[in-house]
Amino acid sequence: MITVPWPARGVPRAGDMIVCGDGALAERLAAELAHVYQERVTLVIPPSQRSGGERQARVATLFGRVQAAVNRPPSTAGAATDAPRVVEAAVLDEATLAEVGVRDAAALAVVYDDDETNIHVALAARRLNPRLRLVIRLYNRKLGQHLEELLDQAAVLAVPGLDPAVLDISTTVLSDADTAAPALAATAVAGTSKVVQADGLLLRAVERTPPAPGEAARPGLCTLALLSSTANDPAGAEGSEASGSAGPVLLPDDDMVAAGTGRGTVVLETVTHTASAYSASPRLTGRGLPLASLFSRRLRWSLAGLVACVVGVAVATWLTTGDHPLHAAYLTLLDLFAIGDPALNEAPARQVLQLLAGLAGLLLMPVLLAAVLEALGTFRTVSGLRRPPRGLSGHVVLLGLGKVGTRVLARLGELGIPVVCVEEDPEARGIPLARRLRVPTVIGDATQEGVLEAARIDRAHSLLALTTNDATNLEAALYARSVEPGLRVALRLYDDEFATAVYRTLRTAHPRALTRSRSVSTLAAPAFAGAMMGRQILGAIPVERRVLLFAALNVAGHPQLEGRTIAESFRPGAWRVVALDTAEPDERLPDLAATPTHDGEHQGTGLVWDLHPGYVLRPEDRVVLAASRHGLAELLGRGPHSRARSADA
Repeated sequence: MITVPWPARGVPRAGDMIVCGDGALAERLAAELAHVYQERVTLVIPPSQRSGGERQARVATLFGRVQAAVNRPPSTAGAATDAPRVVEAAVLDEATLAEVGVRDAAALAVVYDDDETNIHVALAARRLNPRLRLVIRLYNRKLGQHLEELLDQAAVLAVPGLDPAVLDISTTVLSDADTAAPALAATAVAGTSKVVQADGLLLRAVERTPPAPGEAARPGLCTLALLSSTANDPAGAEGSEASGSAGPVLLPDDDMVAAGTGRGTVVLETVTHTASAYSASPRLTGRGLPLASLFSRRLRWSLAGLVACVVGVAVATWLTTGDHPLHAAYLTLLDLFAIGDPALNEAPARQVLQLLAGLAGLLLMPVLLAAVLEALGTFRTVSGLRRPPRGLSGHVVLLGLGKVGTRVLARLGELGIPVVCVEEDPEARGIPLARRLRVPTVIGDATQEGVLEAARIDRAHSLLALTTNDATNLEAALYARSVEPGLRVALRLYDDEFATAVYRTLRTAHPRALTRSRSVSTLAAPAFAGAMMGRQILGAIPVERRVLLFAALNVAGHPQLEGRTIAESFRPGAWRVVALDTAEPDERLPDLAATPTHDGEHQGTGLVWDLHPGYVLRPEDRVVLAASRHGLAELLGRGPHSRARSADA
């Protein structure tokens, strides 16, 4: 049974975007498509236990916030400004999908929390409409790769002669955890650099403070953004997504950068590939095994003390008896292991030394037993959870090892950043990864006394509170700040208004400490929306409460790029060409987001990032763009300006 509570807006029309989901990502994705890309959207959600009025008010409030946050200009002629059509469906079978308009839709996003439900809906939708663009939320990346190939092959077989590349028909599998994790990991090291893992490409964006008077600005590949002028204002709100204060300037030109005196910048500095974090994890193999990996520091000091004692007794025996040094050492060892003859008729000095050697032997036995047990325990529990070392400092405390926390842990491991994890559930999803990477992990409730102390929160560099419970994240952040007022804190909070209030309060109370509030659905929605528009989105870099998208685009068919130089194709605030694919068209990777490998070694993609401004873009070229959300929509012919031109024509 289907109900249409709000707003009741006619029958579905050809070319609609359909979003199916049961969480915040579905609602934010629908709002993103409607208010940023100006698309007609149908949002399909499960029936709610709330009254119709409460649901309508909540959805309307969300759409209003998104519309205000993107600072959309006034509507132009021909622009589609309708609010998304909301449909409640208890079961999403083929009949329901046909009723909501899948047969004539341009794209469908399936973003339920359950992977099995998403796969079932995607398979049914592909049978109904082989020409449909599919965007699927799936946590399992290996399964997602196979699913993409299966659904694309099904589209080709269903329509003989169909060319998915020409008709822009594709299946894209994304994970909100993968999309949001790079931004959350970058927040942990904010103030120095932002590093974004974009499905196989590592994009490094460095946040730089304004240069001092007389100091030259450090060069970079290009300037991605000018930061807000309120960056040092405790009451500023650039750290939260839902704020109405003046935001950053995306993709400024040289004049804007020169005029932005006193404002920080985000500069693209390097772009490279990284190896898997697992290959860098320490293992108990190879030559020169350090004793620290087998024996604790206390045990090593105990052994050193006993060795010094035995050496002292041997030297004293040599000096008092006049024997050869080797013979004196031999006698001392016999006394140490209690196998020498009693010195009954010997000199008093010899008798005292024998007693001391025997006492050292008694002390040696438990130390040797402890050493054996520690060594065996080290080998047996090499895959077990480690405890945080006592001298650890400057690390990141990661609270929560769910889907998002697991991805963030992997990113931090790739960057070589020391991490201590805190997780209440010993069977959580990220525990095997923490065990494999040998990351120190504290099992316990972060809100209980002593748990954060065990994670060495007083010596930590930052705290990432990423549990699914807002109250737990907030309580942990407040307690951590009470222990260390200058601690850098990043909170995962669902509600934007609540996140803004928390951010401003913490910023005002601790003006010298960095605070960020992040919503996973807000960080992930732009990438999902970009994939629904029909081009491969490589990743997104958050710039305060705005987002910069990186997309791969063929130059052919885009008059804004074709036949223009790199400098001429640049449109400030909208898009900028940052890389060129130098591979031959027949040898290019069909998906730049993939990471090709051969025999376990990475194969380069041929991307060139340091471009000459006078290079003329040819139709056969493929480029990587940094673009704002409005700019990408206009470049793809779906923005309000392009619609206005179509209406005038």
